[in-house]
This record gives sequence, C-alpha cells and structure tokens, in this order.
Amino acid sequence: MTQQTSHQPALTRHDITVLLIDDQAMVGEAVRRMLQEETDIVFHFCQDPTKAIQTANEIRPTVILQDLVMPDIDGLTLAKFFRANKATKDTPLIVLSTKEEPATKAEAFGLGASDYLVKLPDKIELIARIRHHSQGYINLLERNEAFKALADQLQHASEYVTSLLPAPIAEGAVRADWKFVPSAQLGGDSLGYHWMDDTHFAMYLLDVCDHGVGPALLSVQALNALRAEALPGVDFKDPSSVLAALNDTFQMEKHNDLYFTIWYGVYDTATKELSYASGGHPAALLLQANGEVVECATKGIIIGGMPGMSFPSATIPLDTPATLYTYSDGVYEVETPAGEMWTFQEFKEYLLASRAEDKDELLGLYEHVMAMHSGATLEDDFSILRVDFS
Repeated sequence: MTQQTSHQPALTRHDITVLLIDDQAMVGEAVRRMLQEETDIVFHFCQDPTKAIQTANEIRPTVILQDLVMPDIDGLTLAKFFRANKATKDTPLIVLSTKEEPATKAEAFGLGASDYLVKLPDKIELIARIRHHSQGYINLLERNEAFKALADQLQHASEYVTSLLPAPIAEGAVRADWKFVPSAQLGGDSLGYHWMDDTHFAMYLLDVCDHGVGPALLSVQALNALRAEALPGVDFKDPSSVLAALNDTFQMEKHNDLYFTIWYGVYDTATKELSYASGGHPAALLLQANGEVVECATKGIIIGGMPGMSFPSATIPLDTPATLYTYSDGVYEVETPAGEMWTFQEFKEYLLASRAEDKDELLGLYEHVMAMHSGATLEDDFSILRVDFS
C-alpha cells in the first residue's frame, strides 16, 4: 500500500518570545535572571524606547513588557504606537509601573494594554503572566494561519471549479459564451456545452441549492457526468432520459440533502431543432430570427427530490440565426437596497434591450445587477450562458 502524504501545511512553530522595553539596564538584567531557567522562553531587552517598534518588528515577540516612565517617549504614547503598528497591534502588552495607580491603569487599558504589573513583580507571577498571555497570542497566530490555509485551499478549489467551465466558442455553426460569478468563494452553479457528434451539440446549466464546499462538490460531480456522458444506459441526445438519470443518481438523502435544478438542451444541426428539458429551473429565452421570443421550459421537478420521476421534454424548430440564453435565478432575483426585488420580466426586457443596442449583454447585465445591488456581494451565484445558432 502506498503511503499518502498530507497536503495540509504545517503550522508555524511559535516560541514564547519576550521583549522588555525599559531604559534601566538593571531592570533588564533582573528580568533576564528571572527567566534564565525557563528554557522555552526567549528573552530580548531594548533599552532605547525610540527603537522599540523596530525591535518588535524584527523579533515578533509573543508578549511585550513595557515601562511607563522613560526618557524620550512617554510609555502610554508608546503603547498607542504598538497598537497602531500592524505587526504588534494584537501582541499582548504588559505595562510595568512603579506605582499602583487606578487612573493610570485605566488609561493604559484604554490604550490597549493587556495587563498591568508593579515592577519589579514576583518571579513566579511574572512567568505565569508571560506564559498566559503568550499562549493566548500563539493560539491567535495559529488560528489565523489555519484560516489562511483554509482560504488558500478554497481559492484553489474555486480555481479548479472555474477551470472545468468550457472555453468560449467564437466560430462555427454554434457559438457560445458565458458569465459566471459565484456569490461565495465556492458556489453551487455550473454550466457547460460540448459537441456530442458532428451534428449534435449539448448545452446545460445547473444550480445546486446553497453555497460552499458541499454544493460545489455536487455541482462538479453532476457537471462531470454530463460532459463525460457518464450516466450508464442514457441517451444523451434525449433530454428526458438525461434528467431522469441525474435525478436517480443524485438523490438528496445520499448528498447531504442537497438538490439542484437544471436546464439541458441538444441542438441538431441537420434538422435545426432544439430539444430541451428542465428540472425546476428557470425558462431559457430563445430569440428567433423572426423576432419571436420563446420561454423554453418543461414541467420537471428539482433533481434529487424523488426517485423514479419522469421529466417531459420539448422540441422546437429554430429560425436561424437564433440565440438562446439559459441562466440561474441568481441573475434576476436581485434585491435592491430599498428592499425591492427585480422581476423576471424586468430582467428579460433589460437583456433584450442590451442585445438590441449591440452591447456585450452578459457583462452589461452583470454590471447592471451589481449597480442595482449597490455593488455588494450578491446573495446567489450569477450564471448565464449564451448560445448562438447560425
């Protein structure tokens, strides 16, 4: 058996590192002696407070000990500088003072100090506080590293999902283009198209409920089954057969209660006919050369709801040149800041008007939706596919 290696990045080792800032060398030596037997604690001393930020940036301490009364710079001012500095904004800061003054304590805490000790503190107490604050900060660093590693992996996954989408087709009897923007780093929409043989061209767009890793995995599984024509015993030129097989293959109880909607079509260049079926999906828009606009949809339920369901299909002759748009509901179910929803009819009218003005209607539609949504992240994936038949 071959041993598999993990691709999970190891977390950085963070030693307990103390930086003491005090203008008195005797204080530095006293603290050094307190810590010298603690072999897991690294100690640094900075006697010049004007170099405190620079030193902290270089050694990246897990806790800072800082005197309040020093020449050249006020200790409270230095505390403000530490909190404004990117590298030390979260580093635990223990203020050292010769007096137990409630007002000074309150001001120090208000400026971001983590703790307050009267110097010189007892050795046992000092070590305990150093360990306590350092461990909390190390936990924070490790959590941030874990989040970054997860974000990197999600980014790689997102890039992989996008890489599965087909390249636009700019020439030939059938041309295709699309616009896909997930609402989260990993969305649940997928789309595709491919030539099945010399005369049959398949096109499809599916929308998995929810977003994230699970929906993205289901979306990729279904997409791969379609583009590889990998559903046993299925005639992929028959949309009814394809949707019935998808429904039986991807039942909700086997996929964490996830389901999806889909529009699937096949164009026959020999007969100039488009056959299609939809499972709980919005109607595709077909623009015929004679100016007719047809909403192409059939009465199929969502994919994964109940096994053994049948899915009706329909066939329509094309008056070429013709254009077909299929999309997820995320392109038109958009809420404005005023709480109003864009209607399907408004979406349809905008799309047709953009096409009439000879614009890039896919990009224009997305920009219009984002402007209408005040540029905020959309609640649902934005996916639209255009296929031109000439």
